[in-house]
Amino acid sequence: MAMSISQGSTRGHRRRGRRHHALMSEINVTPFVDVMLVLLIVFMVAAPLLTVGVPIELPETRANALNSDTQPITVSVNPQGQIYLQETEIALDEIVPKLEAIAQTGYEERIYVRGDRDADYGTVMRVMARISSAGFRNLGLVTLQEEER
Repeated sequence: MAMSISQGSTRGHRRRGRRHHALMSEINVTPFVDVMLVLLIVFMVAAPLLTVGVPIELPETRANALNSDTQPITVSVNPQGQIYLQETEIALDEIVPKLEAIAQTGYEERIYVRGDRDADYGTVMRVMARISSAGFRNLGLVTLQEEER
C-alpha cells in the first residue's frame, strides 16, 4: 500500500489512513439551461402552427382581449354559412353532440364562436343559440382589436 507524504508540511509528518475530501456542493446547471433553450425554441416555432386554420375575416372592436389559461374550443362560421368545429366542417345539428363529446370540463368548457364579418348574422346567432341552449355557460364571440386611426 502506498502512503502519501504531505509536501507542504513544515513538521515532516506523514499522513496515514484515508484522505479526507470536502464534499462538492455545486450543481452543474449547464445541461438544464441547454435543454430549456431547446424547448423554448421548439415552442416558439410550434406556437403559430397551433392556431385555428379556418380562414375568417373577423370584425374589429374596441374590446380588450380575454386572458385564458386553457385552449378554448372554437366554432367558426365562414361567409358561405359553413360551420366548423375547430378545423372540421360540421352541420348545425351536429354541434351540440360533438361539443359534449370533446368538452373536457363538461358544460364549463370555454367555447369561442368566430363569425366572419361577411357571414350571415342569423347563422352565427343560430350557432350560439344551439350551444347556449345545450347548457354551455362560457360562450364568447371572437373579434379583432380595432386599430386606432
